[in-house]
Order: sequence, then structure tokens, then C-alpha cells
Amino acid sequence: MLSIQSHEEHGGVDPAELKRHGLCIGSLIDFSVNSNPFGPSPCVVDALKHVSISRYPDRNCSELAGRLAELNHVSEKRILIGNGTTELIWLICHAFLQPGDRVLIIGPAFSEYHRASIRLDASVTEMSAMPPYFVPPLNKAIDFIREFHPRLVFLCNPNNPTGKYIPDEEIQDLIAVCGFESVLVIDKAYSAFLDGSFFELTIPQNVLILRSMTKDFALAGLRVGYLLGDADSIEKTKTFQSTWSVNAYAQAAGLAVLSDLEYYRNSLASLERIQVSFFDEIRSIGYHLIASDVHFALVHCGRPANLFRSQLLRSGLQVRDCTSFGLPHYIRICTRLQEENKKLVMAMKAIETIDPGRNDVQENLPRKDATDDDTSIDPAL
Repeated sequence: MLSIQSHEEHGGVDPAELKRHGLCIGSLIDFSVNSNPFGPSPCVVDALKHVSISRYPDRNCSELAGRLAELNHVSEKRILIGNGTTELIWLICHAFLQPGDRVLIIGPAFSEYHRASIRLDASVTEMSAMPPYFVPPLNKAIDFIREFHPRLVFLCNPNNPTGKYIPDEEIQDLIAVCGFESVLVIDKAYSAFLDGSFFELTIPQNVLILRSMTKDFALAGLRVGYLLGDADSIEKTKTFQSTWSVNAYAQAAGLAVLSDLEYYRNSLASLERIQVSFFDEIRSIGYHLIASDVHFALVHCGRPANLFRSQLLRSGLQVRDCTSFGLPHYIRICTRLQEENKKLVMAMKAIETIDPGRNDVQENLPRKDATDDDTSIDPAL
């Protein structure tokens, strides 16, 4: 049986593993990557042609920082450009955590929140939304913050991998309970896929906001993102950043996408239309796809996710095994272009029919069934 294991923490395929199994990465259609499937604007390709690789990049990303500050209506002192949001997560942990500090992660979530926190010897508690509804455990998180005052609180909104969005009015409750003792880090890597908004209107005090340019602008290979917050927090975080962490190509690409926002607005509008029919087709062939507010979603595959993923790889299709999120019977799929989506639907339909008894959960059941029992708590008390 073909069995290619995804990276333990982040999914994806190791090219060396593909080679061992006689597969070519160029022939794969990758539904595991939840970035813009329309790819970067032509302006990006043109901009990269004019980058000099013989000169050091601007260590402060001054031009890109200035343009992003303008678009987010903040001063440049309130923004920090990073080598993707992953670097920024680690910088935040270095800046704010001391050994023994508490960290709360509202999950399931990106593993780097946890990895960076424990590297600083923090005490980490993760509260995760659970099947079948994946309701964010916000009330329990608020109770925890009120009682234990964690130094950092990590929240991805919309959530990865569930695609669930917590409305702004509920976020305000979280901000209020954090006060000035707990710093709330809101990862908005997928915010543009929710409402087409690329920038922030307001940044509350004692809140740090992560924005990923790799997802909505399709720049994953170049690694660029930024952090928004108050000037003191940004300066504190910046002291831990290595010089030249953002290369010249990433800076040029970042500026290029900001000059062609109309391309991205149009692509996200098209993606939203495609997403609706794609998700409906997955459900129509008998799979339980969890309601999502964005272009990616969890699917219960009725068997170990790693095996299901391997079956799809035979057809040259890559999905995200969600075992590393603590969901060993779920995959995450991301909407791609229509013809590609059809290939995944056909391949999933061809796989042995799932036991109907494991897929009869309806998401329109009363919310009262999705309260405390839907939350998993891994205490570090």
C-alpha cells in the first residue's frame, strides 16, 4: 500500500518521500495548502525580475512597512514585517514569556503557538473545539483567563483547521477579560477569505494582530507576514528579530501585491462562488463536511486520516491529514479551481463508501448539544 506520511506538525509532502514512491511533486494537485489557488498577481512575477540578488535587503523593510502602515491606518512604529507569521509567533514568545508563565491556546490550532511557548519554558493550556460541531470554546477560555491570567492568549480567527469564525462582538468579551495582564494574539491569516478585507480597521490595546501575506496573496514560497500592535509591544518584539530576516524577493513581492489589490479582490470573489458548489458536491457523495466560514473545511473520512490521504495520493491528490491537530479521522481540504475540485470529488467518490452510521451527524441540531461537552481541555495547572 502507498503510504506517504505528512510532516508531523504542518502537513505537506517531503519531495524525497515522493521520489522514493515514484511520484512527481509537479503532478500533484495540492488541496492541503489553504492559500489563494489563483496564484499571485502578474505584477509579482514582473517585480521579481527586477530584484538585485547582489545587494543586501533593507533590514527594516522600510518601503513595505510604510505602505502597509498606510493601508492599515497606523504609524510605522506599530508594524513589524516578518519572515511569515511563523517567525513572528516565535518573536512574540521570546518578547513576552518568562519560564513558568502561563499560555492559553484556543484550538485546534497551528502547532507553532505551542512549540514556541514551550521552548520558552511556559506552562501551556490548550482548549479545543471538538466534534461534531467544533464550536469555539470561548466561554471556557474566558473563565480560564479570569482565574489564571495567562501572559499570552493565542487565537486563530477564522480558525485553522475548522474554518470557524468568532464574531467581533464575542472577541470584545475576550479582549475585555484579558485586560492588561494577558496579551491577546489574534492570528488573522485567513481573514481575507472571510470578507475580502486585507487590512485592519482598528487595533485594540493589548492586542497583537498577525496578518499573513502568504495566504491571501499566494506568496507561500517567499514567506512574508506582519504584526500589528502598540508601538511599545512592536519595539519589544523587534529586538529579538535577526537582521535581514525578510529577503529582497519577499519585500518586492509584498509591494507588488499591494499595487494590484483589484486582482486579489476579484480572485477571492471567484473563490467564494466556487467554494459553495465544491462543498456541496463533497456532501452529496456521502461525506460529512463541517460547516466552514472560509474556503477550507474539515471532512470526516470514516477511517484513519493518514490512510485516506494515502489513497488519494494514488490519484495525485494531496489533502491535509489532521491527526496532528488531534483529529485522526478528519482531513482538511481547500477549495481550488473548478476542474481540480472535480478530480478530488471523483476520487473521494471512488473510495470505498463510508459507513453511513458514522456520517449521519447533522449540523442543524440544536446548539444546546454543543456546549461544554464539545470542549477538550489539556490543563497545565
